[in-house]
Amino acid sequence: MGATELLFDLTLILLLIGLALGAMHSARLYTGVVLFIVFGLMLALTWARLGAMDLALAEAAIGAGLIGVMLLAALAHAPPEQRIKQHPLTHLTSLLLGALVLMLLLRGVLPLTSGTQPLPGLVADQLDATGVSSQVTAVLLNYRSWDTLLELVVLLLALLGLRQLHGVRQVRPQAWPLLSAWSRILAPIAVLLAGYLLWRGSHAPGGAFQAGALLAAGAGVLRLAGLLPALSWRLLGMRVLVLMGVGVFISVAAATTWLGQGWLIYPEEWNTALIILIEIAATLSIAASLTLLVVGEGDEVQQ
Repeated sequence: MGATELLFDLTLILLLIGLALGAMHSARLYTGVVLFIVFGLMLALTWARLGAMDLALAEAAIGAGLIGVMLLAALAHAPPEQRIKQHPLTHLTSLLLGALVLMLLLRGVLPLTSGTQPLPGLVADQLDATGVSSQVTAVLLNYRSWDTLLELVVLLLALLGLRQLHGVRQVRPQAWPLLSAWSRILAPIAVLLAGYLLWRGSHAPGGAFQAGALLAAGAGVLRLAGLLPALSWRLLGMRVLVLMGVGVFISVAAATTWLGQGWLIYPEEWNTALIILIEIAATLSIAASLTLLVVGEGDEVQQ
């Protein structure tokens, strides 16, 4: 590692620590939210620096983008804030907890840097039998398909839980003409990029979560610009899209259990087709769920 790369990495580490502390201990909520969004962008850059492009794309789209929009939207409906006075003991406690977490992470990560790890080799040896040429996709949808299924379930539960907090239809201000004009250009580009990421996920960084986040971003921009009608859980099409990911995943799992060798153990001749089916369903489900989370209407909740 050269001196320039070392300086860049150290600067990035200091920025992450400073932004995290600033977001947690800011005296104003608005400042804390903005710092959190910037922290997400720097974290995405960190994942890219580590070579984990899948995580970088997901962090930029979901962690910094959609969650940032949700926090700003929630802040817009909050009462006028007052400056928060924090006791010095709060800062000391957070520093001690942070140091403890860092020690635990180092204890778990440092042993991985010594010696060779067998798992990457095992994945590479069995890659031809998975139906895809990307090791990340093979791990997520073959060897750790339980994790991916449960991630979709968690997203569904988050949406269902958030519905209980929205009892009033949100009145959105009229969109700026510039936003409306750019939305007509950005939304089709988001759809094309989402399709590309979905296709790319079979052999390179990409996949359903990144593609779904981009589709949700495009739908959110169109909704904020007033170019999409109100989106609600009460719409049959939205419910079908939201439930599609979990439904298709469980259906495939049940079929492989009944006709194959076990739960989510795909027949080798059907590997590619089943993974593509799951990826497409998960993409649409993630896009619909994130869209409802960010710009969905809450008038369906009975008070």
